[in-house]
Amino acid sequence: MTHQYRSNGKLLITGEYVVLDGALSLALPCRSGQTLTVVETNHDLLSWKALDHKDNVWFSAKIDFFKLKGFSVNCIVETSDPQKAKTLIAILTEAIKLNPGFLKNAEGIEAVTKLEFPQNWGLGSSSTLINNIASWAQVDAFALLWNSFSGSGYDIACAQNNTAINYKVANKHPQIIPVEFNSPFKEHLFFVHLNKKQNSREGIEHYKKVTKAGKKSASVKAISELTKKIQQAQTLSLFEELLKEHENIIGDLINLPPIKQRLFKDYKGAIKSLGAWGGDFMLVTGNKENVCPYFKNKGYNTIFTYQEIILS
Repeated sequence: MTHQYRSNGKLLITGEYVVLDGALSLALPCRSGQTLTVVETNHDLLSWKALDHKDNVWFSAKIDFFKLKGFSVNCIVETSDPQKAKTLIAILTEAIKLNPGFLKNAEGIEAVTKLEFPQNWGLGSSSTLINNIASWAQVDAFALLWNSFSGSGYDIACAQNNTAINYKVANKHPQIIPVEFNSPFKEHLFFVHLNKKQNSREGIEHYKKVTKAGKKSASVKAISELTKKIQQAQTLSLFEELLKEHENIIGDLINLPPIKQRLFKDYKGAIKSLGAWGGDFMLVTGNKENVCPYFKNKGYNTIFTYQEIILS
């Protein structure tokens, strides 16, 4: 028997960092995501193969199926990457704990994941995997995320939704509201990749270390209000002013200068970091005639229009 699952990638437009502390955020699911195909076998093994967007194997593992179901830590038979194998086992173990019937009657599994985007883009290789495994195991994906990793869960919400969402979490209770983000200036919105992937967990640790409770509380409130204004803005000029205000608030909170100030001072449009600062994609306003030449001249060649990368 074969089963297939698919989850959307994600981009966090507003609320980076402070979404962890209850700020209202705006998040957008992406056209690209990740699939998981599962075939039941009688081989006594969990055979796992991960393919990249070009069908190259970037991770593989064979795991003793019965040791896995018995929560043994020594269940790896062979693998291309022991650390990734341990992470996979941790996720699957938590899924079994959440649903003791998961895998109970199976004798073996062949599983293949396939990314629809390059790994270094930061569009949610981990969150799409967790959501796919949660669908397979029939467990709550947010619980699986928080039992296995950390994070706000907005990426899980994007994995499950096909429209823009407002996302907020309080005491590990996610609030997800599908919203329309039909700005009349979408053709002036671009997504530029910074040529490196930012480690979200490192970004979260930095945020926790440098922020003070009083300032954090004020920032959560301010960003929540900005989220509403940004998604309701009807002119590009207002949208750009709101993005700049958002960048300044977060920059002051985490004690880092905004990306435009650091790398693109002479750019005439607005630039906003998306997700943990320092890598992945940034949101840029402008026209195709000036956005593409400017950033390509600086070595940033991965540039998408809104319609090319965003699902809704």
